Amino acid sequence: MNVSLGLRLAAESNSPQYGVFQRLADCHRASGDLALQCRLDSSAHGKAEVVVTDWWDKTQHWLWDRDIETLSGREKIAVTVARLFYTLVRDMADGQITLRAMSLVYTTLLSMAPLLALAFSLLKGFGVHNAVEPLLQNLLAPLGDQATQITDQVIGFVENIQVGVLGAVGLGLLIYTVISLIQKVEAGCNFIWQVQRPRSMGRRFSEYLSVLIVGPLVILAGASLTASATSNSLVQQITAIEPFGTTLYWLSRLVPYFLYSAGFTFLFMFMPNTRVRPLPALAGGLFAGICWQTASFAFANFASKAGNLNAIYTSFAILIFLLIWLYVIWLIMLLGCRVAFLLQNPNYMSRGPYPPRLGALGEERLALLIMTLIGNNFMNKLPPWKLDRLSRYLHAEPEHVYSLVERLVKTGILVETAQDDPVVLPRRDLGGLAVTEVLLAIRKGESNAFEKDREDRPHREVRQLMDELSEAREQALGDVSIRDLVRGRDADSDQAPGPA
Repeated sequence: MNVSLGLRLAAESNSPQYGVFQRLADCHRASGDLALQCRLDSSAHGKAEVVVTDWWDKTQHWLWDRDIETLSGREKIAVTVARLFYTLVRDMADGQITLRAMSLVYTTLLSMAPLLALAFSLLKGFGVHNAVEPLLQNLLAPLGDQATQITDQVIGFVENIQVGVLGAVGLGLLIYTVISLIQKVEAGCNFIWQVQRPRSMGRRFSEYLSVLIVGPLVILAGASLTASATSNSLVQQITAIEPFGTTLYWLSRLVPYFLYSAGFTFLFMFMPNTRVRPLPALAGGLFAGICWQTASFAFANFASKAGNLNAIYTSFAILIFLLIWLYVIWLIMLLGCRVAFLLQNPNYMSRGPYPPRLGALGEERLALLIMTLIGNNFMNKLPPWKLDRLSRYLHAEPEHVYSLVERLVKTGILVETAQDDPVVLPRRDLGGLAVTEVLLAIRKGESNAFEKDREDRPHREVRQLMDELSEAREQALGDVSIRDLVRGRDADSDQAPGPA
């Protein structure tokens, strides 16, 4: 029996299906030397488990249980970086960022030819339309030898597009296809930045068109500047002198990192429909630029050695490589945007999902504070509140403020101005707006959110209890209005400042 148990313990102890309780049962039936070995193994496993648990607890304490503002410089940077990467991994596991990257891949396939056609037509007016091909070749360079084939096919298709004979409808569809890609990018950035309201149609058309016109010219100017600098006779003479030659060589290798980082920094400051501070945008741009260039080398190495994929998919392998590389591109862009968001909003670098759920009592308290502040500024002729300024003043999460304001707007208590950066104002007379109405608007959900009551005893008892609670609340609050709350507080502007 001991022989069979020993063979079983030796063969199955490393198997994931071999449970702890099964091992304990086998050891319990063993005797002699095998029982002694079981006790030694159990003691070793127990010590290893204690060591791992102790290490994990210390790591969690080092990462989350300390106030980051009290740490020294180096330790503060280390904890911030660790929290940042922990949050990025958790966000990727959540699936929303990867899902949006996949969506952008599909939109890119539809809009690549129209986008290049528009840039081709614009640059053709300056006589430099041949710069489009090197640009696309550089973008698809990680695909290896297949990049030339894809570039030739796309450029050939673009050259066959005659914008002049498309007509008004065709030209409109062409521009719409291009703008839809930029709109998808903005939607992804707004999702990451928790922005509820996108740009207006007027701003989209003007700003997107500016990017489409200025973008190719900036890229062309950068390429021309780089080419002229490398071909300059003075630069070539300096290159021949050491150690300047080695220094210039390594600087030239770093140029793509700087160019990509600068492009991503501009993108992260421009795309989200909110104010992004320069330093977080720069950090996100550096992260995305370094990841882009590093991923280019890694993917080029992968594509050159993926012989099995070519054997399986034959001529379709080039399409598979293109889809994978486009997915990597958009994933890097979204992760860089997320880095900028997390550095500007460090509260979101948390152990669990953020923001935490706000309870019913917290929602009612926050709603009354929102109404009182808005009423105070309205009655004292102070500048009206913007939602982001309101959330910062209340030290409340923007999602909670946006959600409550949206409910108050739907019930006709507040109104938002029709602007790109709207402000909120009272829609009703504050003297006739009872506190109980505001609380009811927050507590009340959609009319079809709950099934109709049954006429049985549990439903009757609960309904009677809820009616008694509502009557008790109305009696306690009486006719207290929002105006009463405003007048009951110190309405001086220093106590409740309007938004800057």
